[in-house]
Amino acid sequence: MDTTPEQPPPLADLLAAAHVVRLPLRTRFRGITEREALLLHGPAGWGEFSPFLEYGPAESSRWLAAAVEAAWVGWPAAQRGSVEVNATVPAVPATAVADVLATFPGCRTAKVKVAEPGQGLADDLDRVRAVREVLGPQGRVRVDANTLWSVDEAERALSELAVVGLEYAEQPCRTLEEMAEVRRRLARAGTPVLLAADESIRKAEDPLRVAGLEAADVVVVKVAPLSGVRAALDVVAACGLPAVVSSALDTSVGLAGGLALAAALPALPFACGLGTAALLAADVRADPLLPVDGAIAVGPAHADADLLARHRAPAARERWWRERLAAAYAELA
Repeated sequence: MDTTPEQPPPLADLLAAAHVVRLPLRTRFRGITEREALLLHGPAGWGEFSPFLEYGPAESSRWLAAAVEAAWVGWPAAQRGSVEVNATVPAVPATAVADVLATFPGCRTAKVKVAEPGQGLADDLDRVRAVREVLGPQGRVRVDANTLWSVDEAERALSELAVVGLEYAEQPCRTLEEMAEVRRRLARAGTPVLLAADESIRKAEDPLRVAGLEAADVVVVKVAPLSGVRAALDVVAACGLPAVVSSALDTSVGLAGGLALAAALPALPFACGLGTAALLAADVRADPLLPVDGAIAVGPAHADADLLARHRAPAARERWWRERLAAAYAELA
């Protein structure tokens, strides 16, 4: 009988196929300096289970479904052989921007983190201006507030940031209703900034509400939070909006799944946020999935045995991840 994401293999098989790693980051990102992940090696290849630490079993079960799809089922056929990707600029000082962008060779699009706690709009403006200076007038700049602005703050910030030239702003506010209001205000003011929904897609019980509320112009989709490549393709088709595929600070195993999704989409009008292996100071393969001339080739996921051993998580953390897998499996099954 074929194994599908709805019919997961036995838990014992998953635990037997599990490898837990801890990888250092080049700079603090999402408040962490190390990234932990549980990798699964199954008959179809490698999958990654790495929900963020604060996620509970129900939300984490989606990530497990995606890992099972990758390792036990495989992905749909690719429509393209490579995917253009964007650089990712954390909330660093403006003076550090050039060094960050240098780790994304050939990328002509940059996503810039803004609304960092402890910083202000002046810091965001300085950072975005520095990115524009490096990329030049033809480069594409997008910002990501990770839901941290109020409606008024988003309207003010995007009105000022628009002067630098923005491709779009990702998840400026927490709710879809707030995003819809920001979108209306920007339109009335003639501010040329598109809005993209990220958390409103990957953390929502009904990710299709974004289109119904006219809250965004673009949807940002991630493989793991949406339960796999096939499920993410269904969400994009149902939303009827242009899509950007992004990562969740994955290892190169998880990034291969994002590339598989981007390669399977009928249309791909924007660069994708899949160049984030550059944020890792170590990876699980000797040839990490890094951009070359601004793009990454599509291909199967794999991990190197010696790197899995070198970056194996401490025993206590390995137990924690295995217990977490079991809790997510109970929700999935």
